[in-house]
Amino acid sequence: MPGAHPFDPGLLTATTDARMIRWWWANRPTAPIVLATGGKAPCAVSLPALAASRALVALDRQGMRLGPVVASDTRWSILVRPYSMEQLGELLYAKDFVPGSLRFHGEGGYLALPPSRTGLGDVRWERAPLSGSASPWVPDVEAVVDAVVDALTRTGVSAPEL
Repeated sequence: MPGAHPFDPGLLTATTDARMIRWWWANRPTAPIVLATGGKAPCAVSLPALAASRALVALDRQGMRLGPVVASDTRWSILVRPYSMEQLGELLYAKDFVPGSLRFHGEGGYLALPPSRTGLGDVRWERAPLSGSASPWVPDVEAVVDAVVDALTRTGVSAPEL
C-alpha cells in the first residue's frame, strides 16, 4: 500500500540516539520520519482529510483543545495521549456509531511525521506542536473520539472509506 512504512527490521530499530539518526539520514536522506506510537509516545486518531478539516472547524467552535495534527492530502491524524487496546475497545464498544473510516495508531503502530514524503504525497503539520516544546500537549483519546464522532454526526459530514 502507498504510504510511509518502516525499513526492515521495522520498528525494532527505532531510536532517539543522535548518532544513529545522523547515520540513517546520511545513508537514506529521503526516508520519511516515522513515529512509533504507543508506550510513552503519543498515539493518533486519523480520518479522511475532508471530514477532518470540517471536524476541526466544528471542534474549534466547541472550544475543544487539540494538540498537534499531522496532515497529508488524503488523511489527517490528531495526536492523542497513549492508550491501551483495552481502553480503545471499551470506548468504541460504548458508542452507538463510529465511522468506519476512523483509524487508530496505538501501541505497535506508526505514523509518518513532517516533513516526510510518502507514496501518498507530502506530510505536513496542519497544527504544529508549539515551538520549543519537547513534549507537546495532547488530549485523551476519549475526548477526541467523542468530539470527532459527535461533530461528524451532528454536522452531517460524511467520512467515506479511503
